[in-house]
Amino acid sequence: MRFYFLGILLLLSPFLQAQEKYPQDTFQSPLDIPLVLAGTFGELRSNHFHSGIDIKTQRRQGLPVLAIADGTVTRIKVSLWGYGKALYVAHPNGYTSVYAHLQKFGPEIESYIKDIQYKKQSFEVEVFPDYGELKVTKGSTIAYSGNTGGSSGPHLHFEIRSSVTEKPTNPLLYGYEVRDATNPTLLGLYGYPLSEDAVINQSARKIQLNFTKQPDGSFLADKINAIGNIGFGFNGFDRQDMAANKNGVYAVKQTVNGKVYSEYDFETFSFGETRYINTLIDYAHYGKFQQRIQKCFKEPHNRLGIYKTLHNNGEITVKEGMSYTVELLISDFKMNQTKVVIPVEGKSEVPKIPRADSKTENFIIANKPNNFDLGAAKVYFPANTFYKDFYIELEKGQDTVAIHNEEVAAHRNFTISFDASKYSGADKKQLFIARLDDRQKPRYSKTFKRDGSFTTRTRTLGTYTLARDTVAPEIKARNFKEKQWLSNYSYLSLKISDDLSGVNSYNATLNGEWILMEYEPKTKTLTYNFDDKILDKTQCDLKVVVTDNVGNSSTFQSTFFRK
Repeated sequence: MRFYFLGILLLLSPFLQAQEKYPQDTFQSPLDIPLVLAGTFGELRSNHFHSGIDIKTQRRQGLPVLAIADGTVTRIKVSLWGYGKALYVAHPNGYTSVYAHLQKFGPEIESYIKDIQYKKQSFEVEVFPDYGELKVTKGSTIAYSGNTGGSSGPHLHFEIRSSVTEKPTNPLLYGYEVRDATNPTLLGLYGYPLSEDAVINQSARKIQLNFTKQPDGSFLADKINAIGNIGFGFNGFDRQDMAANKNGVYAVKQTVNGKVYSEYDFETFSFGETRYINTLIDYAHYGKFQQRIQKCFKEPHNRLGIYKTLHNNGEITVKEGMSYTVELLISDFKMNQTKVVIPVEGKSEVPKIPRADSKTENFIIANKPNNFDLGAAKVYFPANTFYKDFYIELEKGQDTVAIHNEEVAAHRNFTISFDASKYSGADKKQLFIARLDDRQKPRYSKTFKRDGSFTTRTRTLGTYTLARDTVAPEIKARNFKEKQWLSNYSYLSLKISDDLSGVNSYNATLNGEWILMEYEPKTKTLTYNFDDKILDKTQCDLKVVVTDNVGNSSTFQSTFFRK
């Protein structure tokens, strides 16, 4: 029994040590409801790790968001995308709390930010109040939960960062209680031949491994024959109690014959390294199947600082005639664990599946700049755009060019320049650079026009073309009609849309005076709250002008009455 408890303590020790670094009774909950998570810290997202926890708000908006401790507001940002409406509060103990996707701010903060929006005549603003200008007290209502920005459903995105380094840390380390008694789920297991001579089950390419669940709840993979340097990866998820969401796991440990070869967790990370997520996952697999396989080995171009232990970068050198037992421990924050055992036998076999031959006419040297002329366009890759050298597929065209595919990740922006000199001035105004999606529909890529050259900067490989947008945006009233009395209305709502290049800007006035209309791209709505401004006229003349990304514009005008 004594050795059993010792084993449990050794298992939990990294978790307990992490908790000891952070205050446990200082911060209160940001919501006055049980914490149920829709997203975990460090969760794998597109090109980044999730930097907070997503707290479910019972499918509602407008729940009071509470200051977790005394502090001062240091940043307020209102954006159409990303965090939407977000609030940053610095606390005296060196931490900053972040609250995002908000519906609106508390009364004092809301008044403060709306004054700035009206002065700048812009819905999107970002301000940094002087320290102590907007103080908050622990438990006070500083905002209301919402669904703004890149949110795909009502929830509160909540972070705790270091005020000095701005590194986010896992909020659950601060004593927040989230019920979780469920082990992570294993979906797939993969073997990677890594050295030139490596083979796994007669394959020189990545191979999916079969596994079965054992009576004790662990998983046992079929024995594999291998030789050379190999590595393993898995895809899976974790679930907390009371939620069906497929969330990210907290920690991964790989041992070989009892020795730790690799170990990482999501206690913290820096924003400067978050894009290196594309080196932790099998990006080619993700680009093809939209499934994220986490590698248990670290490749040379991986600069993530999440690793606690690394031996031989997690690679396993398999020798002829030797036997190896590889164990993967996949854990959630509550230390519920899923164990995977992979028996490996060192055996040389002639590969039936050879390495993929992906040679093309063009080769990328990752640490040097690369230029290519594709006829209709030129593409420039700065040094270190990519993580490693590779053969790139390029297709020339008249107005359309293909630049490899989405199975390779770009770490930095590269430049695509189209020659538009053959087009008239009128044509140039309506043209833009677009990336063709899977359905061959053009998606606007921010286009810079200078003389006869159109340029865009992007991190996405794929097919690009010059597209034309001749149709102006559409504007429709949603909750009112012309000459209607709106005395009992609290807001005005319009729907705006653009069929191709997308909405670039909008401007609204009442009786010739600028008013703040909130734009929600997900629902394509513009909303004006009558509480924002006192109207001193019974007759109100509304004018809304919407412009798309190539300069086509539409004007909506209407008259209504209020007492």
